[in-house]
Amino acid sequence: MSEPILQVNHLSKSFGSHRVLRDIDFTVSGGDVISVIGASGSGKSTLLRCINLLETPTDGEILYHGKNVLSRGTNPAEYRSHVGMVFQSFNLFNNMSVLENCVVGQVRVLRRGADQARKHAMEYLERVGMAPYINARPRQISGGQKQRVAIARAMAMDPEVLLFDEPTSALDPEMVGEVLSVMRTLARSGMTMLVVTHEMAFARDVSRRVVYMNDGVICEQGSPEELFGHPQRPETVEFLARFRS
Repeated sequence: MSEPILQVNHLSKSFGSHRVLRDIDFTVSGGDVISVIGASGSGKSTLLRCINLLETPTDGEILYHGKNVLSRGTNPAEYRSHVGMVFQSFNLFNNMSVLENCVVGQVRVLRRGADQARKHAMEYLERVGMAPYINARPRQISGGQKQRVAIARAMAMDPEVLLFDEPTSALDPEMVGEVLSVMRTLARSGMTMLVVTHEMAFARDVSRRVVYMNDGVICEQGSPEELFGHPQRPETVEFLARFRS
């Protein structure tokens, strides 16, 4: 088995006296598509924000190719260029066009030339079906289109891992499918993905591994067949029962 890209060891996070994550352990290897499911407030998004260094864990370590990124000397921007993130609220720059949103990080962080960055951005905007909208501003496109631009922007940085923080939760129902379709295509292409989601069909049909979180801990994890077909913990059974008709 190859060395994990990411390894989370004994990770905990507290906000004051409120402990949000407790002793989290898991690994992400190349080509993994891991869905993290659980009720709101179970710590899923905080886990992703810790992995992306948007929050500082209280305890534990996060290893990227064996190096602890929580140690002094880590350049967060450089690390995030390898471990990209797609947010539920898109986080596009409203004063920039679609194309500019996908170019700016490449130029500022990766030091790519403007022409190369624009060509690279166009490749991914074409892949997500947003090439016709390159001159539009975020306010001129739909939520689903914004999220597709956000995915193209993240992919244009050539990350090794992509983190998705509930990427469809801010979308109208009719727009969810177009974003999930892009994500399915990425998964089929071999992209390594860690996805916090409430979309159970995506977790069941696309993931290699599903992680169920409850009350700040990983309660159970396994293949989709194991977790959805034969859950072992009563908390998992109760959670999944909400999604069964």
